[in-house]
Amino acid sequence: MAGSGTAVGSVRLWQDSSIFQLVGELVGSARVRVLVEMYELGRPDVLELLGEAVGRGVGVRVITDPTVGASRRSAAVLDSLRVPQRAYPVDDGRHQIDHVKLLVVDEAAAVGGMNWGVHSEHNHDYVLETRVAIDVDRLVHIFDQDWSLAGGQPAPLAAVAGEVAQTAPGAEIRSMLEKALRGAVRRVLAEMYTLTDPEVIADLVAAHRRGVTVRVLLDPNQAYNFHGYAVLHAGGVEVRWYPVPRGVLLHAKIGLFDGELVLGSANWTLSGLGVNHELDIETGDVGAVAAYAARFAADWDRAG
Repeated sequence: MAGSGTAVGSVRLWQDSSIFQLVGELVGSARVRVLVEMYELGRPDVLELLGEAVGRGVGVRVITDPTVGASRRSAAVLDSLRVPQRAYPVDDGRHQIDHVKLLVVDEAAAVGGMNWGVHSEHNHDYVLETRVAIDVDRLVHIFDQDWSLAGGQPAPLAAVAGEVAQTAPGAEIRSMLEKALRGAVRRVLAEMYTLTDPEVIADLVAAHRRGVTVRVLLDPNQAYNFHGYAVLHAGGVEVRWYPVPRGVLLHAKIGLFDGELVLGSANWTLSGLGVNHELDIETGDVGAVAAYAARFAADWDRAG
């Protein structure tokens, strides 16, 4: 259901504005640590929560992208609240950004596509809350990697194959996506903010041609999507424009491949899969899969 979380075991899928309910609950209840890495950080209520966490003795650290005006302004506010924060050292020559959206609180983590901007809650997006120890541990290591880099002491992690994947360093997200796409035998259901990567588009068409049900929803506000839409349509893939109200985005980056969800910050573009610093997570949790499948079906019908 839109705007709600679905709880099953250690994993929960959150959608749309309810994501900020999750953020508030986690940060407000933090006892030991709060780690935030956020591309667009601009919500005053979240900044206040982070300051309050520091005030009660929680170890808070925040990484932001210095190319985003709201994040630069929030960094100054965090300094005034005595919240330790660093700016990710983006590579201007490669037009790179730190596009990660990550929250770790004590033994829980949240990964997805939702920015923490003042208008972000109006967009259609997803976040996966996980309390799976191996995933949380990997996410903490990635945050520490980025914190060290932002402090001038780069210590990139070795590439691994697992349920948590990053881009720049490494190409783990592309590998994860390729495996999911090429291994699908029943269905591929995707909602994507920007889809331009030629290899991904080719894999979607190839999946359709081997008999997989392939359905893709795209954001009509992104001019870059028009070419991808045309190529997918010509290849026989079912593709529709997400019916966004004025001023709202389909900001999700998520796909369901048979019984596996892949979601996170990475658009299916050359930059998202090979230049930007991005973070995705994969899960086969039955509740999360069912929640997404139901929401996708509703979105697909509305787009028809």
